[in-house]
Amino acid sequence: MRLDAFLSKAVPSLSRARASWHLRGGHVSLSDPGGKLKPSHRVRAGFSVSITVQARPEPSSAPEDLPLDIRFEDDDLLIVHKPAGMVVHPAPGHPSGTLINALLHHVPILQQMGGDEIRPGLVHRIDKDTSGLLVVSKNAEVMVALQKRFATHDIERSYLAVCLGRLREDRLTIETLHGRHPRDRKRYSGRVEQGRRAVTHVEVIARSALCSLVRCTLETGRTHQIRMHLAERGHPIAGDKLYGGVRNHSKTPLTRPEIAALRRLNRQALHAAALGFVHPVSGETMSFDDPLPGDLRQLVERLFGSDVTI
Repeated sequence: MRLDAFLSKAVPSLSRARASWHLRGGHVSLSDPGGKLKPSHRVRAGFSVSITVQARPEPSSAPEDLPLDIRFEDDDLLIVHKPAGMVVHPAPGHPSGTLINALLHHVPILQQMGGDEIRPGLVHRIDKDTSGLLVVSKNAEVMVALQKRFATHDIERSYLAVCLGRLREDRLTIETLHGRHPRDRKRYSGRVEQGRRAVTHVEVIARSALCSLVRCTLETGRTHQIRMHLAERGHPIAGDKLYGGVRNHSKTPLTRPEIAALRRLNRQALHAAALGFVHPVSGETMSFDDPLPGDLRQLVERLFGSDVTI
């Protein structure tokens, strides 16, 4: 039996993920481990396992002096670029080091927002391994106004993505229901009997031997919406381990360089590239564009050429 599976069975309060966390943190010892101790280590009869169970850190919205890339700021709101790998707000699995922790240090007025102490000012979210633009409110009135615009889809949001496979259509609209996947609670699915409406407009910018570069415009903004929609069309986002964006491809002289480029990618190839809305206070039309970060720009150039127009 795998060591992480054994621990989760022997200690009912531990999930396998939590058991793996204890292993990575050095809180588990094993008699005669026979090598580096890791979750996949196989335990056998006669082994002795010791674990010091650690309390789960509570999520905290304490200010932290972390790098923050602010693209626009006024008295009412700010636009920030979130890098891939950074979690947006504290949660049990990520109690600190989040975008909210950084915002509270750089914009102390957010601490006066009240209400949701874990996500003060946060109007919307993007996934940990997605990069791009977010709007953050600096007072309760603006937050309510922006949330209403998101609810009525009165905000422009478009993403750039590299997905696996060559999409046949140049433009398409994907409309489905949206709900939890019936067999995997970490995923979402459009193939459910009940759920909320989810609509994504997709435009193909370029195609390579193995991939398509697409612009996805959200009409609705459900959790994992773009990832779910493209995956269920058979074109998961490159690097998206949860939705099948890591595959073995047939090696040919044409595909070998693309396979090498895809293997170097250490996150999902999804970027929140454009954000537009009417300012709730001034009434001014606001529009922001975020160029592809270096890792995705490098991937796009290797797959589609340096002259691709985005």
